[in-house]
Amino acid sequence: MSSQPGIRQFAVVGNPIKHSRSPAIHQMFAAQTGVALEYSTLLSPLDGFAETVGQFFAAGGCGLNITVPFKEQAYVLSAKLSERARLAGAVNTLWQQDGQLNGCNTDGLGLLSDLQRLNAPLEGARILLIGAGGASKGVVYPLLNAGCARLHIVNRTEERAQAMRAHFSSQLPDYATRMSAGGLLQAEGEWDLVINATSSGLQDTAPELPGVRYAADALAYDMLYAALPTPFMRQAAEAGAHRCVDGLGMLVGQAAASFAIWNGMTPQLEPVLRELRRQLQEP
Repeated sequence: MSSQPGIRQFAVVGNPIKHSRSPAIHQMFAAQTGVALEYSTLLSPLDGFAETVGQFFAAGGCGLNITVPFKEQAYVLSAKLSERARLAGAVNTLWQQDGQLNGCNTDGLGLLSDLQRLNAPLEGARILLIGAGGASKGVVYPLLNAGCARLHIVNRTEERAQAMRAHFSSQLPDYATRMSAGGLLQAEGEWDLVINATSSGLQDTAPELPGVRYAADALAYDMLYAALPTPFMRQAAEAGAHRCVDGLGMLVGQAAASFAIWNGMTPQLEPVLRELRRQLQEP
């Protein structure tokens, strides 16, 4: 970790992590706002996340973003949780304040801002959410609060999807009737918005979704991002999705929310999103 005075240290923790664009994003935010910082990647052993976090803050680190597969572990580590993190049961942003580890979840803010940028169907929409891990948990409340008519959560292990629905139904009883859950084979039906919150694309695969139909103007949204269409995006296009989009905009949006928590300033998203897309297209 740098010892330069006045340079605050941040990082993103995950496994795998080398693909992350977060360092580039936060350096662009820093250039916009005049904040002096360094932002790096941290590869944590799967069985050593708590130690990785502890060592980072013990060495003077100021803030961490958390990605696959550690968001639920970050929730457990946090002594103080934001309302968003408490509802999600998952944390993607950590910082220390008054000697306590604070946790927040900015994934939902990032997704919602990107869906609004894309003019995606939200009010009255039928939404299929694939996956029941930390990435999925962070977006349930924002999607419900945006006015969707139905949110159906599916997962390869059905019990996890059902447990997630039960958790949010108990925490958000006013929304309980809009939520349902099941296994991947229970994803059949017609949907206005289908969101892939799994990491299947990292293995160059897509979730098996027999019976899924896309409405006339439906949007397929993959939380992962890549230079070329992801396996899920290709699958959705073949199944008739009107638009297929990756999660680069969500990544930038959630990063901006984390940056604001740590530095008290909200950066502009569009210039960063354009530059990242340009970089992805480079040979």
